[in-house]
Amino acid sequence: MENESVQSPSSSKIKRIFGFFLVAAMIAALIFAAKYFNVQEQLKSALAWIDSLGFWAPVTFMVIYILATVLFIPGSILTLGAGVVFGIFLGSIYVFIGATLGAAAAFLVGRYLARGWVSKQIEKNPKFKAIDQAVAKEGFKIVLLTRLSPIFPFNLLNYSFGITQVSLKDYFLASIGMIPGTIMYVYIGSLAGSIATLGAVQPKNPETEIAQWVIRVLGFIATVAVTIYVTRIARKALEESVNQEEL
Repeated sequence: MENESVQSPSSSKIKRIFGFFLVAAMIAALIFAAKYFNVQEQLKSALAWIDSLGFWAPVTFMVIYILATVLFIPGSILTLGAGVVFGIFLGSIYVFIGATLGAAAAFLVGRYLARGWVSKQIEKNPKFKAIDQAVAKEGFKIVLLTRLSPIFPFNLLNYSFGITQVSLKDYFLASIGMIPGTIMYVYIGSLAGSIATLGAVQPKNPETEIAQWVIRVLGFIATVAVTIYVTRIARKALEESVNQEEL
């Protein structure tokens, strides 16, 4: 019995390490598959199929969007396609619901798979611990700003926030930051006119150019804001940590 109790911590550690590398291998395989099997064309075919489902189309679309988010599949074609299949208003709603639920699912996977190991590493360094706690206190603002910025990769960010102390509530509520970009991209997709032309070079017109510039400007402002904000939080947390160590 004593041997089993002694061996259990190392066994648990091996399982966590194995789980980490297994997920890393799965992510690498998905990225390779996305390039090799031309996932974007597969998504176009899925959109055409969804368009023929009638009543079940919205639910099917949102389920596919959730799966795409969790599986690291870029959702740009799905977002644009929502504008063609459902129109601007309903398309924006369905994309937002699918993206929010998918992001929450990825967040929880990251939290329950890797947070335990990350917490133990952070505990060893008071400075990292202070930064982690400070980020958690301002979780809503940080997540909101990163959602407004196109610089931060959406799918990767979902898992990354999962290994921080940001609460699920703050993370979920901050998803409202996706609304401006969602509406803009669904609107641009609606101008394509058909699923077949999604992703292709579209003739320029004042409406699409204005929409794209709005996204760029809003994203730039959000990127600068979150960079400055997180830097200040980290600096303040480090100063407080150093002061406590000196005491």
